Amino acid sequence: MNRSILLVAAASTLLACSAFAQSAPQNPPADPSKPTVTEREANQDQRIANGLRSGEMTSGEAARAERTQSAIDQQVHNDRVANGGKLTGQERQQVNSEQNAASHQIYNEKHNAATVTPNEVDNREANQQQRTANGLRSGQMTSGEAARTNANQARVAQQVHNERVANGGALTPQQKRQANQEENKNSRQIYREKHNAAKR
Repeated sequence: MNRSILLVAAASTLLACSAFAQSAPQNPPADPSKPTVTEREANQDQRIANGLRSGEMTSGEAARAERTQSAIDQQVHNDRVANGGKLTGQERQQVNSEQNAASHQIYNEKHNAATVTPNEVDNREANQQQRTANGLRSGQMTSGEAARTNANQARVAQQVHNERVANGGALTPQQKRQANQEENKNSRQIYREKHNAAKR
């Protein structure tokens, strides 16, 4: 009898240990101190917006940074599409490396000698960049959608930069109206991207 009680107790212990081992998480939890790929995308967009608002970034510098972010966002989107909505560890490392380089680019653009006194055009550019960052953070925008909005913002910022250079640093009233019309188009696009069915 003692022997059967010992066998039942041993079997129960083995079953309990086996069940516990199967319920334990297979992947270690993500490090909460490290931002996710999407959070990193949003943070970079936020830094560009802040640089425009403060005058630390010119439209031309913002255009370069936005093109870089657009390329990274598009790469993330393509990788996720190819892998069923997820990034592999190698892809995450690649994106992190590219975001590190983009971070240095933004830092250098914000801390060089080129500055501007922000005006309504710069503030509008910054607001659009902020809306993209917020869309990424909230999950209302995917990386692919952010890539499109960043590419469009880069195009407008480059146009504003080129016109300022051609006019000694200022925009004519007609150029301001044109920039505002382009920003209106971008604003509608951001709205559509944030309110469509695509979610990350």
